[in-house]
Amino acid sequence: MSHPDPYGNTESRGWDRPAAPALPWPDTDLEPGPWRPGPAAHTHPAEPDTYARPGAAPDTYAGPDTYTGSDTYAGPYPTTSRHHDGPGRYDGPPAGDRGRPAGPDHDGPWGEPARDDEYPTAQIAPVRDEPTEQIPAVRDEPASEPPAGRRGPGRRRASAERPPTTVPKTSRAGRNLPAAIGVGVALGAAVVVPLFFFMLAFLAVLATAVGIGIWEMARAVRRSGAHPPLAPLVAGGVITVGLAWYAGPDALCLGLLVTVLGTMIWRLGDGPGNYQRDLTAATLIAVYVPFLAGFAAMLAAAPGDGHLRVLVTLAAVVLSDTGGYAAGVSFGKHPMAPTISPKKSWEGFAGSVTAAAAGSAALLWALFDVAPWWGALFGMAISVSAVLGDLAESMIKRDLGVKDMSNLLPGHGGLMDRLDSILFAVPVAYLLLAVFVPVVN
Repeated sequence: MSHPDPYGNTESRGWDRPAAPALPWPDTDLEPGPWRPGPAAHTHPAEPDTYARPGAAPDTYAGPDTYTGSDTYAGPYPTTSRHHDGPGRYDGPPAGDRGRPAGPDHDGPWGEPARDDEYPTAQIAPVRDEPTEQIPAVRDEPASEPPAGRRGPGRRRASAERPPTTVPKTSRAGRNLPAAIGVGVALGAAVVVPLFFFMLAFLAVLATAVGIGIWEMARAVRRSGAHPPLAPLVAGGVITVGLAWYAGPDALCLGLLVTVLGTMIWRLGDGPGNYQRDLTAATLIAVYVPFLAGFAAMLAAAPGDGHLRVLVTLAAVVLSDTGGYAAGVSFGKHPMAPTISPKKSWEGFAGSVTAAAAGSAALLWALFDVAPWWGALFGMAISVSAVLGDLAESMIKRDLGVKDMSNLLPGHGGLMDRLDSILFAVPVAYLLLAVFVPVVN
């Protein structure tokens, strides 16, 4: 639909005129310059309006500041259209857009497409492809092969002169059985030989074991963030064992009190940070290692038969451990405490109790002339306490997230991994032997 010219021209603007050939004016697209008044700024050669309809009068330029035609310019002010080169001068559409028909994709009066430069988007950074030379190319690397004549890591090739490499086998209980047996025999000799030939040497062995056990426990609890002072614990532990040896149960309790108080005073030097946590760990270590070991000292210090009392206690613990291991490996199917010690089974526990009861009945009857049923009761009590001690240490290790207290003993772990059963057994043995075999001063 054509609209009348609002500036008085009777001709319609002719938006629907057919496309015309390209105009002869130069292809320029310049920004409007500053306006200068005067006739020279508005002079424009008269050219025919090639966009006019057939039979219509051509557009005429009527002098300065007046343009009459299809696009009439009727004032002295500069135009700002991108199709005007200067104030009052009309240059028409760009050369590339001339003659294009109007359509849905063309919104200019000559059908040219809408230009993006009509909207100020210079502040938006253009999206362009970034170079990717700095990114290393991903390519398949050939698998590296060992040099010719050499084998990669692994077992050696067996030959007549060189036997194949063997890996040490572990038992079903998770131990290196030959190493465990050898270390166990050495520990037994270190205890039994001084026990029968020089009792003060046994006290020295016991004090050394207590010091090593305290060191392993203090080292293990540091994984939980606690830092119990090692020096007062070791010194107090050795004093506690010595007091129990020479003065009995009352001195043992006094030694424990001195150890805990000495640790509290020593810990004050490190400031108040985590004081309660460190003191709690120190008290646990003082009770678990030197206090319980003091009962072994009191057993050995019994006049006349102290070495035999220690012997039957250690024998009951060894029988319990051996019987439980054999029964558990052979018949173990029902876990006893799967969340604490998955390898312990009820069948193994039955084997522990049976072996300890049978062996203790024979030993107490032969050495102390105690009725076999009392000896069997003694063996059963020692076996139960030994298993509970093993489970207690396993629970501590589970809580701390360690497998062994240390790697001091091959096939056994740490010394505390061997003392856990004995430490819980010696107080029970001291009490029961005081009833079954009273001490004669």
